[in-house]
Amino acid sequence: MADPVACGGVAGVPYSFERSATAAGLQARYEALGAGEETADEVAVAGRVMLVRPQGRLAFATLRDSSGHIQLFALEKTTERFDAFSRLSLGDWVGARGPVVRTRKGELSVQVRSWELLAEARRGFGDKWKGVTDVETRFRQREVDLWANERTRQILQLRSRLVSALRRRLEAMGFVEVETPVLHLVAGGALAKPFVTHHNALGTDLYLRIAPELYLKRLVVGGFEKVFEIARVFRNEGLSPRHNPEFTMLELYQAYADYRDLAVLVEELVSGLALELCGTTTLPYQGRTVDLAPPWRRATMAELVHEATGAPADVHTDVDELRRRVAAAGVEPDAAWGPGKLLLELYEKTTEPGLWGPVFVMDYPAEVSPLARRHRDDPDLVERFEPVVAGRELGNAFSELVDPDDQRARFEAPARARAAGDEEAMVVDEDYLRALEYGLPPTGGLGIGIDRLVMLLADVANIREVIAFPTMRPER
Repeated sequence: MADPVACGGVAGVPYSFERSATAAGLQARYEALGAGEETADEVAVAGRVMLVRPQGRLAFATLRDSSGHIQLFALEKTTERFDAFSRLSLGDWVGARGPVVRTRKGELSVQVRSWELLAEARRGFGDKWKGVTDVETRFRQREVDLWANERTRQILQLRSRLVSALRRRLEAMGFVEVETPVLHLVAGGALAKPFVTHHNALGTDLYLRIAPELYLKRLVVGGFEKVFEIARVFRNEGLSPRHNPEFTMLELYQAYADYRDLAVLVEELVSGLALELCGTTTLPYQGRTVDLAPPWRRATMAELVHEATGAPADVHTDVDELRRRVAAAGVEPDAAWGPGKLLLELYEKTTEPGLWGPVFVMDYPAEVSPLARRHRDDPDLVERFEPVVAGRELGNAFSELVDPDDQRARFEAPARARAAGDEEAMVVDEDYLRALEYGLPPTGGLGIGIDRLVMLLADVANIREVIAFPTMRPER
């Protein structure tokens, strides 16, 4: 017989274990079993040992699997290798077989007849499994955090269910899920500094995508009337409670729709997800409540700045007056900023953090929105909104710019800014402009940050809580 160690195995550890039941399944199936009652039902369970309590000729262990926990009940006279079972370490993986019983103290248990060590825990998981509180350990060693802190598993499971429900809802609306390139020749679709990599065979630099927008709109040009992508995107920016350099976003595009149509879609989508996943549209968030039931308030950026500051301000306000107010708010205005950029800075500094919402912030300055269509009533504005909940934006939506000549002109201004040193400014994307020349019908486009949506539903304030492995500084 071959030596298991020589073949790449670990001596005494099986290559598989045939499990017949989960902890949650047993708890549900034997809910009515009374204290002290036994069954003849033999089951096989597997998971991590979370607690071991030897008591002479008895030993109890708490076994946790991905569904929940169940007690293991071992007797010296009936359990194989009873002494070794009593010496199990916290964190060891075991498989156990035996009948289902409920102890006299009322704990549903598997009375262990036979068991196998499936993996040895050579490192401890927190202080007697009461949890890991060190932030560095929690986020850098997520495998430890997941076992020691049940809340972490619940958040990541919520994220998984949210993405699944999001797909189902969009498909039910007639949207088609697509995939677009992650490696881009031109970093476009958003205002952000990209990560740069190099393709050896092509001998050229490429960029990790900062947004899938331009490729998705090319699919609309190609005849896809409703498309979406749940996309991993990358932005070479700092770390903060709201930002991670790689994150996940939903982007969708709908032909023959405008930003007003998408506002209805957003409030129905977000409220529907809250109701499905949390059982209510009224959610607790950081000590307050937020009601996501439609309809959400719609207000222009200018209206909201006026409400927050007590003084009117819009893209037609005197530039020197806007500069003075931006400086008074604590931002040093750049000499190149026009009234649109100044208004945005004033809004972000004085207004957005205080918007509990939910509210659609409508009608952004054209100066800061190079991919959005000009407003039908004011060419200095664009038809754009951001949904804001609890002081942070969840997404961004436009009536998409469909005129290739206007789009070229709107690309050229940020391209000049980029040439002057603005690393986040867009460049001219000739492939996209060529696609627009084939004709893009009236289209509404939407991006929603998946991470921020999970943060809202899970009631957490730090984006790292909702990402399985957030970006961390290298260990020294």
